[in-house]
Amino acid sequence: MSITESATDAPLFDAEEDARARKERLMRMARWMLPSLVLVLSVLAWHLYVTIAEVPHYILPGPVLVAQKMVEDWPILWPAMLITGRLTLLALLMAVVGGVGLAVAFTQSKWAEMSFFPYAVILQVTPVVAIAPLLQIYIDNAFAAALLCAWIVAFFPILSNTTIGLKSADHNLDDLFTIYGATRWQRLRFLYAPSALPFFLGGLKIAGGLALIGSVVAEFVIGRAGTGLGLASTLLEASYRFNFGRLYAALILISVMGVAIFALMSTISYLALFRWHESALKRE
Repeated sequence: MSITESATDAPLFDAEEDARARKERLMRMARWMLPSLVLVLSVLAWHLYVTIAEVPHYILPGPVLVAQKMVEDWPILWPAMLITGRLTLLALLMAVVGGVGLAVAFTQSKWAEMSFFPYAVILQVTPVVAIAPLLQIYIDNAFAAALLCAWIVAFFPILSNTTIGLKSADHNLDDLFTIYGATRWQRLRFLYAPSALPFFLGGLKIAGGLALIGSVVAEFVIGRAGTGLGLASTLLEASYRFNFGRLYAALILISVMGVAIFALMSTISYLALFRWHESALKRE
């Protein structure tokens, strides 16, 4: 076999492609490892500070004590977490139904938009802390009052984003639908809805976090009146009893719920967009 034939039969080696693949592998590892490393170092620094400075547990409990309390108080924390989770998911579901329904109504009827949009803005800008005590007076069921508070906080981003998305449809395509005599439903189904989907999903990510915040704030206000609800009420009760280990455990669980909701909304957004929208397509 000649030297020329050996060179021809050898596999082609693309150094640039190999470097790009290595960089992608490194980025995938870093995406998980760097936040994990920061978390481990933060917990270690917390433990060392509490131990070396001999900080009393009623001022700042150490991570070991918090973990111990989370295990011991799990029969209390788990039901509270379920209540907060149910409150958040129901508020988010109501926000989706209400926000999308109103957005469609606004884009189909200028009269509806002019009549109701100012009141949606008023609901959004009014602090929920001021509304919650009033709702507790007028609504006997504490869970229903907290659910309404969380809905008020969560629904506006979906309404606003979906309305913008529905109005962002290509005007040339809109004219084409008019030429072919498309019905309102066909225009909404095949033109406006695909245009609004990325905007709606962006609003959904924001609303997921806001639904949790609204639930926690509502539980704080209603919990002060002696009506125990979810994790926020547990956290408040623990602060009254100087049980800071349980307080931090409840706080950590609220943060974990927030991260889980954001991850779920991001996954839904990716699955809905990764095949066709520029924001989710991978560049070659």
